[in-house]
Amino acid sequence: MNNTDKYKELGFAKLDFERSKRRGYPEAVFCECKTNEQLIKIFSAFKEQGSNVIGTRATIEQYNEIKKHINEVEYNEKGRIITLTIKPIEKKGEIAVCTGGTGDIPIAEEAALTAEFFGSNVIRYYDIGVSGIHRLFDKIDDIRKANVIIAVAGMEGALGSIITGMVNSPVIAVPTSIGYGSSFKGLSALLTMLNSCAEGMTVVNIDNGFNAGYSANQINRKIAGV
Repeated sequence: MNNTDKYKELGFAKLDFERSKRRGYPEAVFCECKTNEQLIKIFSAFKEQGSNVIGTRATIEQYNEIKKHINEVEYNEKGRIITLTIKPIEKKGEIAVCTGGTGDIPIAEEAALTAEFFGSNVIRYYDIGVSGIHRLFDKIDDIRKANVIIAVAGMEGALGSIITGMVNSPVIAVPTSIGYGSSFKGLSALLTMLNSCAEGMTVVNIDNGFNAGYSANQINRKIAGV
């Protein structure tokens, strides 16, 4: 196999066609900072290759321009996700995506949509944060059924620690930039999560719903025997 079979040279990008073979999942496209023309060329190349592709941090304007050229693309405005699904993937297992508040939902949706795109069933438990912790307690038995749990929270970021202390499933915590001035755009939540005394909780970067969803999907599908 020569290099032209392994990737496609677009000048401004080299599309990794071998990623599915190496990782089990196709390449993802970070849409922020890319022009409409660049995204159209990228999505068109993946379509020609017969490959699924997901685009993160995309705007509705970017989607509308791609849609003019590739009718099959779909968009979720809340999660800012563009998807092109050429080969449907059977969803396996279960991931629970939880948020502290309603303001955390966009990042949670990025995580949930990513996990669904790559082949996991996702159940959402939104607005169950510590300021009304009875809401979490009402759902905890259902949350425990998931193979993997994603806890998305801003402010002080305590949700991940509390859930981790109550379940025996892997928990991936996502700090968000939601909060007032002293939350320092998510730094407060990040430090809370990194310094958690709840054993086994994994933490991703601030607002990185994509990586949480991707990692949760990998764990979930292993547990589901895929």
